Amino acid sequence: MYSARYDSQNGHHERIDFLTNKEKVSSKQRTCIVVGVLLAFLLLAAVAAFLIWFFVFKDPDSESTLSKKLIPSTQVFSGHMKLVNVPYDQKLEDTDGQEFKELSQKLEEMLGKSYQSDPFLTKYYSKSVVTAFSEGVIAYYWSMFTVPVSDLEILPELSEERVLDALEGGFKERRSSTQAGDIQISEVTASLTDARMARSPTAEECFHRLEAVEEAQKFQSPGFPSGYPAKSRCQWQIRASENNAITVNFPFFYTEDDCTNDFVMIFDSLSPDDSQAITKNCGQRPPSNRLQVVSSGNIMLITFITDTDIQRPGFEAEYSTIPQTDAKKCGGVLSNGKGTITSPLHPSFYPPAVDCKWTIEVPKGKKVRVNFQMFRLKEPGVDIRFCHKDYVEIMGTKYCGEVSALALTSDTNILEVHFHSDESYTDKGFSAEYIAYDPADPCPGMFACNSGNCIKQSLKCDGWNDCGDMSDERNCKCNEDQFACGNGMCKPKLWVCDRVNDCGDWSDEKQCSCEPNEFRCGDGACLPQDVACNGKQDCDDGSDEAACETSPNMCTDFSFVCSNKDCVNKVNAECDRVNDCSDNSDEAHCDCGTRPYKLNRIVGGQNAELGEWPWQVSLHFKTYGHVCGASVISDRWILSASHCFITNSVENRVASNWQAYSGMQDQFKADGTLSKVKRIITHPNYNDYTFDYDIALLELTEPLEFTNTIQPICLPSSSHVFTAGVYCWVTGWGALREGGQKSQILQKASVKIINDTVCNVVTENQVTSRMLCSGFLAGGVDACQGDSGGPLACFEESGKWFQAGIVSWGEGCARRNKPGVYSRVTKLRDWIKEETGV
Repeated sequence: MYSARYDSQNGHHERIDFLTNKEKVSSKQRTCIVVGVLLAFLLLAAVAAFLIWFFVFKDPDSESTLSKKLIPSTQVFSGHMKLVNVPYDQKLEDTDGQEFKELSQKLEEMLGKSYQSDPFLTKYYSKSVVTAFSEGVIAYYWSMFTVPVSDLEILPELSEERVLDALEGGFKERRSSTQAGDIQISEVTASLTDARMARSPTAEECFHRLEAVEEAQKFQSPGFPSGYPAKSRCQWQIRASENNAITVNFPFFYTEDDCTNDFVMIFDSLSPDDSQAITKNCGQRPPSNRLQVVSSGNIMLITFITDTDIQRPGFEAEYSTIPQTDAKKCGGVLSNGKGTITSPLHPSFYPPAVDCKWTIEVPKGKKVRVNFQMFRLKEPGVDIRFCHKDYVEIMGTKYCGEVSALALTSDTNILEVHFHSDESYTDKGFSAEYIAYDPADPCPGMFACNSGNCIKQSLKCDGWNDCGDMSDERNCKCNEDQFACGNGMCKPKLWVCDRVNDCGDWSDEKQCSCEPNEFRCGDGACLPQDVACNGKQDCDDGSDEAACETSPNMCTDFSFVCSNKDCVNKVNAECDRVNDCSDNSDEAHCDCGTRPYKLNRIVGGQNAELGEWPWQVSLHFKTYGHVCGASVISDRWILSASHCFITNSVENRVASNWQAYSGMQDQFKADGTLSKVKRIITHPNYNDYTFDYDIALLELTEPLEFTNTIQPICLPSSSHVFTAGVYCWVTGWGALREGGQKSQILQKASVKIINDTVCNVVTENQVTSRMLCSGFLAGGVDACQGDSGGPLACFEESGKWFQAGIVSWGEGCARRNKPGVYSRVTKLRDWIKEETGV
């Protein structure tokens, strides 16, 4: 952006020069100039008009014509009508029968006549189709309106409200002039519907009518499992006997990940009415997180729409019946000192149109605490501040959406919990534990957060926000080994002047060696402030030019080096979906670090779900079972730790003695893909005394086939920065406690990156630049025996998972001030590339 100056640089007034007579131009000359300019302008306009006509309008078959870009709009509205004086006949369920044809024809004519009351709707009305009948008698329909290209600007006027007004007005007028035997409509709904879901009940292709019974039956998407075709428009109408509900379970579900193109949509109706939608789903779901839905009544509609040419297997579904009383069973009076409450049918989707009330009563003098382990009440278009659709209400406050941590405490010894689901969109619901506790000691032996959570006393005033609401870090009196931040928090004195803003207000870095007008380099050197981003490398480590857009092609320790040797001064440039290198090499090898399965967040659980960590590998030695962990970095290479192989036993170095299981969750089931190891490459500088360079590469005899549960993790470039304080995840089958047995189920633990200065102090200067610390100084969470070689995975804003570390060593497991030590992948990245090409 340019800056305009209206004063001269020397502070004087601007100079004004007067033209002499020789310098002046005659009026005749001026007129000629004006005429010339106008002619030139008209000539340019004519050329532009010709080009527009030639390239846009001339060829009607050209792909670039505007007529190709604008097409008529088809608007579909669907809903149901309740018939007053028509007895239900089961023959109405047969769409080929005479009874269905006669009644549907009459209703379609009534719909058309109702739209005639609105001249606007009549102009664009195409047709109406009745698709089904159910007990009641309820008729399900859709109406279609076609708006030509010339009238596309009026689309907002073609609204649900206008269609519904026309229908209600037409049916009301008909009731006032009805004759004996005429059909009367007492209720009608109308909802804007995806036109792709408008199907005729007489369609022969991919239109199915199913009868649900107590015994489970199956149906599949077209082409399953080879792959569904593009442009599929499928519907399954499912009915059950009266007083039963329909439950549908998808053991296998794999569609394109974009729900705008390919999706399954399920309705608590026989019409694709959005106000009766149960859920809309796409992508891949693991067996541990199946899609399971239930209707509120004895009907259900399932639609399957595909538009992409990318073939996916599709789905397999099982459907059966359960009594409606079982589907909506919930609530009650609870008087035990502790217990569990869940939404109906949890962990399956709860049914629509349900209301539950639990009254929890504990002895007088005590209170009730409710802690939600899982809470998922997500619904499109809902403001979670108001929760006007599905919600849990406790003490006058409504909760909805997806909540990662929710703990509430009653004011008295009685607590009421209300759950409400409306007629549209359901979810997995919630699971909560409740206990009675003494208000004088709400967390026996622990610290009581304002949020209601209980944490270890050792976590109070330790500098970390363990409560989630900062209540454990307020009103703290700092200990002798702590630094008092300007904002009242306490941080370990070890963190002062470590070039990290630990306090959040920089107060721990203000009294350090550099003056306020100086810049502190990454190595601690102080230089004038203006050295930052001046296009020159003033700091020895280049930190003054890190992440400076004004310093292109200046290579420092923080730069990402492109394949053409250009340097990008941007923090974590690789795989961030932005082409920073001129040769696009920063985005060239990014088919990694993704989890194909869609997984729900389970609060408080430590068992990993199937497919949650698809790069995790279990290394088995001979017949001893699991010994070490590893990570998939390509179809032929896995990454582990040298100390797993360089031991007192030479047998550990023999590749044929090892088996690698990828995609495994349960050690007892051995449910992963078994691979044989071709060779083991340990780092030549590995020191079995200090654990420096603790990294190893294993080449597989046969390439891995990437699946939903087997995927490579992204390897960071040598310039990648994993900031101190960020949460990462360590996974493995190691011991659950120091000296304990190895885990059967893959475990996960969230740990924090600890800054290097603190890491070096707490390990008594045992760490090298090839190591990093992660965990909690307060202890409690850590890797343990059997986790060695496994990955420390960090999630980036780009949506990719990067491997920051390899589980290496530690003093015990989860001890205070003894965090886990990991091999730092960024410092060993070049060696990995030299050996594997990855």
